[in-house]
Amino acid sequence: MRNAYIGFAVLLAVIVLPGLGKAQSSSELQDRIQLQNKAISDLEAEIRSFQQQLTTLSKEKDTLANAVKILNLESQKLGADIRVTESKIASTNGKLSTLGVSIKRTGDTIDELRDAIGKNLRDLNTKESVTLTELLIQGKSLSELWQDVAQNQSLRESIREHVGALGATKEVLIFDKSEVEAVKNDLIKLQSQLRDQQQIVRKNQTDKSSLLSATKNQESAYAKLVAQKQAQKTALEAELREYESKLKYVNNPGSLPTPGSRPFIWPVDNVRITQQFGKTSASGRLYASGSHNGMDFGAPTGTPVKAMASGVVVDSGNADLTCKGVSYGIWVLIKYDNGLSSVYGHLSLSKVSAGQRVRTGDVVAYVGSTGYSTGPHLHLSVFPADGVDVTSFPSKSCPGKSITIPTAATNAYLDPMVYLPK
Repeated sequence: MRNAYIGFAVLLAVIVLPGLGKAQSSSELQDRIQLQNKAISDLEAEIRSFQQQLTTLSKEKDTLANAVKILNLESQKLGADIRVTESKIASTNGKLSTLGVSIKRTGDTIDELRDAIGKNLRDLNTKESVTLTELLIQGKSLSELWQDVAQNQSLRESIREHVGALGATKEVLIFDKSEVEAVKNDLIKLQSQLRDQQQIVRKNQTDKSSLLSATKNQESAYAKLVAQKQAQKTALEAELREYESKLKYVNNPGSLPTPGSRPFIWPVDNVRITQQFGKTSASGRLYASGSHNGMDFGAPTGTPVKAMASGVVVDSGNADLTCKGVSYGIWVLIKYDNGLSSVYGHLSLSKVSAGQRVRTGDVVAYVGSTGYSTGPHLHLSVFPADGVDVTSFPSKSCPGKSITIPTAATNAYLDPMVYLPK
């Protein structure tokens, strides 16, 4: 019996003090993860520095030199983004390795506990199969008989304790396996994000080459290009205003979420609002109509853009393919389950397609500066779910070409702040 209790104590030590047999490998994994986390922290500080420089540059005069500086800084920032994601992938793989060690150790403990329970049961069956008469024939004294009874009781108690330890250890195993699934899902998202970032870097390099080619690296040529885009953008705004003013929409407030109920999350993690909805001092300067039909979030190229609620993607497109630099550029239109719709504009990359189901917080796109944009930012417009549609029409601002973008009656545009968090 003493040996049985010693064996049980050893098994409990394996549960309470996991990793004794593989302390060195687990320690090495933890050290590696800590180093990777430190690298991530350093890179994130570098990214914040790039973001501050980009914010400062975006406020300066729009010259070719500044445009090239911005593209170069964006390239450096995107490179740091990629290194952060790669470090996170390495850290996540380290977590999977650590969990693998834990699962193996727990599995071994379960096997040992099962063996101990089996031995206890066999010992108990052997002792209880001997009858009282047989024990008396063997010349057992009364005190010896009582000792046998006590040993049987100890064996039963040992079995109960082993069974309890087995149940607790199985729960540890189930938890570790669920953690593995969660970490694997994180890894899949990170690997997808890395591919997206690499794609955005390639686009950044193409944009820089196209800009230098179009301007022949001359400030005067760049100034003409900017003036041309401004004229096209003003012309398109006028066309849209005329078109949308003729659309009829009957707004039914009862079909919309209650104002102040905050049915949306923020579309970006670090919220910096650079332009509000409606008539503002900036809207009179930036828009021919004197009113802004959405709100803008200042954010660097490559910043993930999230679905503000669960819903379905109506469509995604790129107005730059037919009329470059005068509209939304790359855009996404989502119809939410809560009775609202939203358009995201000026994106660097769209992650979704028509008919795709999205959940609150899913990454659907990345911030960019496509279309008519004075710098990287996210444009957000909000409508009643049935108040916006995707329209194609021949545009005078780009003669001979049609532009495809979301359009809505002027009274269907809603103030996003009514539905966003405080």
